[in-house]
Amino acid sequence: MVKLSVIVPFYNVQQYVPDTLRSLRANAREDFEFILVDDRSTDGTPELLARAEHELPGAVLARHEKNGGLATARNTGIDRARGEYLTFLDGDDWLAPGYYPRLVTAMDELGCDFLRTDHVQCTARARVVHRVPHGRRNRVMKPREAILPADRTTSVDYAYAWAGIYHRRLVDRGLLHFTDGLRTAEDRPWIWKLHREADSFAAVNLLGTFYRRGVASSLTQIGDVRQLDFIRAFDQVIEETAQDPQADELLPKAVRTYCAIISHHLGSIERFEPPVAKKLKSLSAAALRRMPQAVLDDALDSMDLQRATKLRRLRRRPAPSGVAA
Repeated sequence: MVKLSVIVPFYNVQQYVPDTLRSLRANAREDFEFILVDDRSTDGTPELLARAEHELPGAVLARHEKNGGLATARNTGIDRARGEYLTFLDGDDWLAPGYYPRLVTAMDELGCDFLRTDHVQCTARARVVHRVPHGRRNRVMKPREAILPADRTTSVDYAYAWAGIYHRRLVDRGLLHFTDGLRTAEDRPWIWKLHREADSFAAVNLLGTFYRRGVASSLTQIGDVRQLDFIRAFDQVIEETAQDPQADELLPKAVRTYCAIISHHLGSIERFEPPVAKKLKSLSAAALRRMPQAVLDDALDSMDLQRATKLRRLRRRPAPSGVAA
């Protein structure tokens, strides 16, 4: 029986693939499988993965006929996975040796639906440890108890899918798949759904995932229209949270986070192509008007004056008809 399925999407990351594959080999175990999903790469990535299919213990190669984005590639991996537990790794990141066996041991001991872990952010030669924003460690809790308070960073703001491990019963309940086609912010509706609907989770003091920032091909570095998918992602968060029995308590957090992300993108608008920058403003204005207005007013009142003023001004901006993300 497969104990752990590791889902690793790749798209045009040939420069980093060798490091990623070496780190997987240093985590291999006879009951682990590594599902390598090539999302229709056009560089040398497919050749490297074809070799890994034969050389990496437990490797399973899946290929997309057309590029579908990270969310769709992860879903391909989830559908192929046979493990009792599942986890994720991005194709340009890497792991400490022996990290996955320790992660599986922690999951076995705690027995919850999912665990969240710390990680190391790597930008050039700089290394910064990022912790799960949840103070209680190695203690099983209800995930929705970690969503609030609205005015502080909480577990739903730590949306990295690869910073954790997930029990197969989440797949069986329809909670682990991502929204197909989202090209950025795909982790946001996903982590909110987990925290609203899963039964148990814990944060643990495990450090072994190295997250590479500043990759030129990463969508976080590219100011094209794909970045605007964050609006579809957060619209989904608002829509689904509004249907929750505790919507009155949870919506302020969702709305405040959405506003913070809009403000973040507006604050770096110069990195977008001019037509995309214009579309960002129009779509953000429409998004603000779609939010529950009383909740939005409270969120803006709680923000600093500069951000709140910018968002209020944007909300009053007329949006051209027919504009879509």
